[in-house]
Amino acid sequence: MWSCYGYSFLLLQCLDYSSGVLTGDLCEDLCVAQKLVYKHCLYYDRGKKVIQADWRGQPIILKSKQEIFSSYQHLSMLEEVETQDITETELLLMAALEVKNVLGLELSNNTMGPLWTRRKGPHWKAQVASMWSLLQQEEYIFFSLLQDFSKHVLRIIGSCGHFYAVEYLTAGHAWHKTLFPLEDMAGPSLTGHRSRVRAIIDIALSFLDMVQHFDNDFSHRLHLCDIKPENFAIRHDLTVVAIDVDMAFFEPKMRDILEQNCTGDDDCNFFDCFSKCNLKIRKCGAQRANNNLQVICDKIFRRWFSPSLRGPLVSFPLQPQLQKAVQECAEPGHVDAAAHQRPLKSLSKLYHLLRVSQRELLRAE
Repeated sequence: MWSCYGYSFLLLQCLDYSSGVLTGDLCEDLCVAQKLVYKHCLYYDRGKKVIQADWRGQPIILKSKQEIFSSYQHLSMLEEVETQDITETELLLMAALEVKNVLGLELSNNTMGPLWTRRKGPHWKAQVASMWSLLQQEEYIFFSLLQDFSKHVLRIIGSCGHFYAVEYLTAGHAWHKTLFPLEDMAGPSLTGHRSRVRAIIDIALSFLDMVQHFDNDFSHRLHLCDIKPENFAIRHDLTVVAIDVDMAFFEPKMRDILEQNCTGDDDCNFFDCFSKCNLKIRKCGAQRANNNLQVICDKIFRRWFSPSLRGPLVSFPLQPQLQKAVQECAEPGHVDAAAHQRPLKSLSKLYHLLRVSQRELLRAE
């Protein structure tokens, strides 16, 4: 019975590597040079495993949707024809079909580069099998495709078989006073009150940058359906990074998910993404009724800028104006023509207030 504890699964991984079943650019460091060392398990649920490891002196995260390589669907083509006879064009086509199946995106061969970097060699069959196991993992596809286009997703470092490595970042926590452990990012310099305020404003601006980026910079809007501090992390330069994208969907897939049978609006809720029920045809609308900014205002910004019974977490310049803007941003709207303008107005207003707050803090120093 496999579990989160121990690292026997990595021993099995190395056995498969030595047998020529799987390969990857990190296998040698994991299995031979021992420069990639298991530290501890961070998460385990129904096969999905997230591990902290040390690679050449730096912490990294190893991830896989399934624990064992053989759990992934086998590429039948590997048995039907000689592996060397499979052309790279055929493999790119199969990869594109898998991306369409997983993300709902139509991609041309020339945009598949980040997903298929291997070239034919002596271990071609193991390379194809390993890459096929990675292509069955939504998060791997997502991070790989966005590597060169977004600073708001995790950087992929490499892979070994079905396990892939990403940069190590400390996730946020709802119980943390400032949601994100600022001291882990910039050390004691962020422990003072004014420094914490400045850092939170910078992080809030990065959240707004991310919202605008995910809404406008891809061929389809990217919807985040599970927004909570634990699914984001902050780099040392205070850039917000989405670290768990199991519930992130581009527009075509989002519409398919939302368009379900219904008897009321509650049937049209999909975690943080919801639409409205058309009672005449008993069908949920394919168009999302809320948006990423609205949920971030509700679940992240309220904690910073709206006082609780114990008072505000920290005191900000323009606190009343920020509180009002966040409240307006978080309010649910109606699906109509005006609904498309509300997020733009909220985004613009919050950008303005946060930048004015930044300038006031600078003047006060």
